[in-house]
Amino acid sequence: MPSLTFVLPHWLYWSGLIVFPLIAMYVVRRHKMLADSRKPNLAVGYMFWLCGGFVGLHRFYARNLWGVIYIPLFIAVLFANVEGRDARDDLSRARNAVIDVEFDVERFEKAVQDEAEGAAEKLAKAKEAVPLAKRTLTDATDNAAFWNRVSGGVALAIAILLVIDAFLLVGLVRKVADREGEPEDAGDEFRREVEMAGTHEDPAMTMRTPLTRLIDRVSGFAGEFVSYWSIIAVFVYYYEVVARYVFNSPTNWAHESMFLMFGMQYLLSGAYALREDSHVRVDVIYMHLPDRTKVITDVITSVFFFVFTTTLLVTGWIFMVDSINVWEVSFTEWAIQYWPVKVTIALGALILLLQGISKLFKDFALLAKTGS
Repeated sequence: MPSLTFVLPHWLYWSGLIVFPLIAMYVVRRHKMLADSRKPNLAVGYMFWLCGGFVGLHRFYARNLWGVIYIPLFIAVLFANVEGRDARDDLSRARNAVIDVEFDVERFEKAVQDEAEGAAEKLAKAKEAVPLAKRTLTDATDNAAFWNRVSGGVALAIAILLVIDAFLLVGLVRKVADREGEPEDAGDEFRREVEMAGTHEDPAMTMRTPLTRLIDRVSGFAGEFVSYWSIIAVFVYYYEVVARYVFNSPTNWAHESMFLMFGMQYLLSGAYALREDSHVRVDVIYMHLPDRTKVITDVITSVFFFVFTTTLLVTGWIFMVDSINVWEVSFTEWAIQYWPVKVTIALGALILLLQGISKLFKDFALLAKTGS
């Protein structure tokens, strides 16, 4: 199998984190047909074809058991690559052995010319070892070439099947969609699942003011935007697994790009989680309190929240400014820019602080409403 040398360009990484969520948000908002959410979808089918077609996932998604053909082929590729890796190790050792014995021959020939004691006997033994080392090298070369042909041939067979299925998938998905029909009340069930997100123990969640609506929209946009980064992770880790285990070419950027992305996602989604009352809380006592007492408790404990978020904002701002001043990059081989990551610390803290203000306004509005 050939090796993969692709290294993700920095510009593609950062532009992908911005452009992909915008496209995904547009597509989702354009096609909000929740009643069809359980029906097989051609776009999802092609996503399985692209990300998991090598094991037949697109066929299984289309309820077609012919996908099992891919599984033994993929296992054969993995087995051939393991054997091929061992064969390459043997080939490397055989090459080194030939170099060693040829070096010994040259060294002992010089020693014979210098009339060193015992050099002739050592030269004879070294020359005797040369044919054996070269035969071993020939066998190792043939063995490595054999396993390369096996893995390449099976991989080519999978590629041909995938090309054929790229044209057949349209009919397969349409056929199973027509056979299964539209599920009853799928949209209502989906909406109920969405509404169950969060603890829903905050009695002030439903309160609205013009300011809180604006802040809630900002938090909602940030949370929705970064949520689509998880889809990017599917493609990146898919590439890493295939590159590592099929082509024996592990990347130097997949792991770093994803842990940085998820770190930024964690920072930017905190405000959305607060809006949806999804942060972890110790509610052994809180959940049994009356609504008005819950709100009063939230107002009192908000002091600790604002101390934390203000500290995070100030510290994040310092980190951000220092990083931008030197255009900080990582110390790894990939050398990705670090300053955008530091920017998300301050930005995430700012959005979280604003959402905390929105939460406080909602609490006061509910207190005013229940007190009147």
